[in-house]
Amino acid sequence: MSRINRIYNKEFIKESVNYALNASSISFASRELGIPEGTLHGWIKKAKSCGEVTDISGEVMDVSKMVKELQELRKQVFRLEQEKAILKKAATYFAKELG
Repeated sequence: MSRINRIYNKEFIKESVNYALNASSISFASRELGIPEGTLHGWIKKAKSCGEVTDISGEVMDVSKMVKELQELRKQVFRLEQEKAILKKAATYFAKELG
């Protein structure tokens, strides 16, 4: 069985990567686009390493900015979980005092 090498233009690759990242799964996106799944994974990996990944709004995101934003969001979630736990304790304390 011979292998057919296809040549894809840059615009198609970019749109395919964006579609795959916003689709339910990469395998689903590869079937929809008619691209081998391994090829699509390679394109995504290359786009992420080059910082060419776009978010849902179509804005180009730098990977280092995404990592920094993720760290900040995790810190914020941790702080909010702590505040929630404190409020729960305060609510039980005041419920015992009033009841």
